[in-house]
Amino acid sequence: MKTISGGVCAAKGFTAGGVHCGIRKNREKKDLALIFSQVPASAAAVYTTNLVKGAPLLVTKKNLADGVAQAVICNSGNANTCNANGIEIAEQMCELTAGALGISPADVVVASTGVIGQPMTIDPIAAGMAALKASLSETGSADAAEGIMTTDTKLKEIAVEFELGGKTCRIGGIAKGSGMIHPNMATMLVFITTDAAVSPAMLQKALSSDIADTFNMVSVDGDTSTNDMVTVLANGMAGNAPITEEGADFAAFMQALNTVTVYLCRRIAGDGEGATKLLECQVTGAKDTPTAKTVAKSVICSSLLKAAMFGADANWGRVLCAIGYSGADVDVNKIDVAFASKAGTIAVCQNGSGVDFSEEKAKEILTEEEIEILVSLNSGAASATAWGCDLTYDYVKINGDYRT
Repeated sequence: MKTISGGVCAAKGFTAGGVHCGIRKNREKKDLALIFSQVPASAAAVYTTNLVKGAPLLVTKKNLADGVAQAVICNSGNANTCNANGIEIAEQMCELTAGALGISPADVVVASTGVIGQPMTIDPIAAGMAALKASLSETGSADAAEGIMTTDTKLKEIAVEFELGGKTCRIGGIAKGSGMIHPNMATMLVFITTDAAVSPAMLQKALSSDIADTFNMVSVDGDTSTNDMVTVLANGMAGNAPITEEGADFAAFMQALNTVTVYLCRRIAGDGEGATKLLECQVTGAKDTPTAKTVAKSVICSSLLKAAMFGADANWGRVLCAIGYSGADVDVNKIDVAFASKAGTIAVCQNGSGVDFSEEKAKEILTEEEIEILVSLNSGAASATAWGCDLTYDYVKINGDYRT
């Protein structure tokens, strides 16, 4: 397996594009994105667990009931959530996309992101559809990635190449996510494409399995959004024997999918609103996986720890505190904690108690942009990883006037 360029356009038969249609006030920012497969594709999706769901999610779920899709349209700048005419607008977006591409409206995945409860009209999308279709190209992944951004500061895209049954296959993805990100699923918008042949049932199985260890292990601010979803389209144009059951090919596909999703998780966490650092909590020595996951997520979600990481303060007591209230069944007298980065590793806690360490070295380690929080529970063989970011002054500034 190797990383390649191209994002969602790396796989055969996929094109993408993005334009500014007028939803967002800033004309310099794209606000409408499109991904298109030359042929109908197997499709799978997972959705936010928030009881309040954006209208696009409800329409997409209906459209994907048959496990087939051929296009994805997404706007930024307005979430189309809690609007009386939300379903109507989401369906109109599907109809406009279908009309432009010559496909069925039922084969369109529709998504929106932005302000919740803001009145929305179909007019700018209708006016921009011709330009959006014209923007489709085999090099349009970055434009599509830009079109779905809100408070994101960095494009998030990746693609990898791998083999299935002697055939070269590709899988790529783009994502948006910076704030309102918290487990469980989905915590962001992610669109993944592949030219591998995978049945809808196995594609759904792969995605549902993968998110448990990837997107459900990311938190920026403790708020689960209303519009989050992850979708995968597999058009089969690589020519491999279709994956219809578990086996070596399914395992290889899962590995490729996981490579894409872990990369996007790290990019999303590192680009949290106002963030200056990516935090990765690695928990080892747990008695079982649920315990490891509970501990990792509790640590990464601690506002006090996130603030300490912003200040490069090796306040390891906040790690122990987060573990203690996590609800996980652990022996606090066995816990070891260390901080690590490219500047080195330093142990700060052993057997639940502090140890002597150099504050200067700890500060050097915690000043880096990527920080690892290493927790060993010393009670078993299970492990888990969670991703988050530091908590800065800018997070409050961004969200203090997000709507206005």
